[in-house]
Amino acid sequence: MEQVFAPWRIDWIERPDKNADIDGCVFCAFAESDDDRANNVVARSDHAFVLLNNYPYNPGHAMVIPHQHTGDYRDLDEPVLTDHARLKQRTIEAMETALHPEGYNAGLNLGGGAAGGSIDDHLHTHVVPRWEGDTNFMPVISETKVIVEAVEDTYDRLRDGFAEQEGATVPNDGAVEF
Repeated sequence: MEQVFAPWRIDWIERPDKNADIDGCVFCAFAESDDDRANNVVARSDHAFVLLNNYPYNPGHAMVIPHQHTGDYRDLDEPVLTDHARLKQRTIEAMETALHPEGYNAGLNLGGGAAGGSIDDHLHTHVVPRWEGDTNFMPVISETKVIVEAVEDTYDRLRDGFAEQEGATVPNDGAVEF
């Protein structure tokens, strides 16, 4: 077995289960919570919010999540659709400012396990920053992905990227609001 030394991951492994007391949908709970930093909610709009992925494909991997609890994209009305789309644009803009990626993957997993999603009853759009060479021998040959930055550090960088945007309201701590 190959080993990768990543001592910063011990904080994640030893963390208390933050979601153990959540009854129901974790995305709905995060939409209503006021503890954005602890939940890794980095930005909010009227109908959606941006959550950093706890199991990122790359540093900055975020999800744009409508407040509305549905797994069916067709259920979203025009104001929610428009707000969700605009927050995706803002997420890409914040990533550009904070992380300077060379490209992006963005998409929804619709249809549960068949689509590869782990949470299928509350839709969410993944936005993954990409760099030339970010897929290298580790995942291709060794079936190992190395994440080069802790989620907490990415949170600060992306929050700063959102904070620089026109119309941003920046609280002392927590998610930037639009």
